[in-house]
Amino acid sequence: MMNESMTITLPVGALEGTAAILSTWLVGEGDKVRKGDPILELETDKVSMEVCAESDGSIERILAASGDNVDEKTILGYLNCAAQPILEKSPSLVFDDSSQNESVANFSKCDAASDGSKCHLIGPAVRKLLRKYDLDVTSINGTGKGGRVTRDDILAFIDTQAGKGQSNSNASMPVEKSHGLKSKLVSHSSMRKKIAKHMVDSLLHTSPHVTSVFEMDMGRIIEHRKMCKMGFEEAGAKLTFTAYFLAASAKAMQKVPVVNSRFHDDCLEIFEDINIGVGTALGDDGLIVPVVKQVQEKNLFDIASALQQQTDKARQGKLAAADMRDGTFTISNHGVSGSLFATPIIINQPQVAILGIGKLEKRAVVEEVNGEDIIVIRPKCYVSLSIDHRALDAYQTNLFLSHFVEAIENWGK
Repeated sequence: MMNESMTITLPVGALEGTAAILSTWLVGEGDKVRKGDPILELETDKVSMEVCAESDGSIERILAASGDNVDEKTILGYLNCAAQPILEKSPSLVFDDSSQNESVANFSKCDAASDGSKCHLIGPAVRKLLRKYDLDVTSINGTGKGGRVTRDDILAFIDTQAGKGQSNSNASMPVEKSHGLKSKLVSHSSMRKKIAKHMVDSLLHTSPHVTSVFEMDMGRIIEHRKMCKMGFEEAGAKLTFTAYFLAASAKAMQKVPVVNSRFHDDCLEIFEDINIGVGTALGDDGLIVPVVKQVQEKNLFDIASALQQQTDKARQGKLAAADMRDGTFTISNHGVSGSLFATPIIINQPQVAILGIGKLEKRAVVEEVNGEDIIVIRPKCYVSLSIDHRALDAYQTNLFLSHFVEAIENWGK
């Protein structure tokens, strides 16, 4: 065992040179940790991440506080490597217990006056709710294995308090208002603040947005998916319509390469690799864009597999900065929530275009059969491309959409 203290800093390359906000410490001064145990959480504009202990020991001193801006050069605290590690099994092991709606990731810090009976292993979803509603885990009865507090326990506790008329300090903040209307203030997370800034900068300060909308028949890929879905699942990949959209986007960009580019004042930088980000909603918490890289080199199965891995990590809060790096194009599948079309979908800077896919629905359309017009029912959706008009014009926009729609409507031909 090393007989020295070591600084606690962010891993090299974790933030790729950008700053982050220290969300919360998961341990306190004097707490013993093992190498690999999560000790704090960070929040950037698009991802939350855990920082783990680099050695066995105890937390000697905490320097950085929640809410501080930090980077890879910031000394967050000190770890006493001479301290004896915890002898029991490390609580940093992650496992799923779907029956209890929790993924056990690490332990909560308990009040020193507590008898320790409430110091249960809790997952990220539980920690998030505790922070959001400013709750003390020791006041909540745990129904999970070994008495652990689960997500359902937290929600039940909140419902009980609401029924008693007890408001929460985070969810509702009293404020003097001149309008006389009943309301509550919900504090913005740092992610929401940065999303807001990113959207305003993109739309108002950077790119003049223009949107073109086409209609698309989904019949061919619906039939193809029916035939292939089970085989994909048996091979370990979930086949979604979004996988087809990535593949069709790559085909269209190979015919209209300027869509896969970045605008500079003196040139247009056209990328060889097609790295497509997929907008992934996190409910009220915001939107993140995990990236599937080198789509042009992948077949449909490879795309579906990579897409599933990225979206699963996004929803589990396990995305790293590298998972959202180097995107050259973005797809917003907003139709999954019922939207027919959205315009403009704000461009994910510094890209020059973003594709929007609307709700799939059956529509009555007129088709010519044997020289006669007949009405048939077809599965249709709207597809849009919002572009940076500095880089692209209507010609390239509509040409891209034409090739995209053709790839979807003629899939497998």
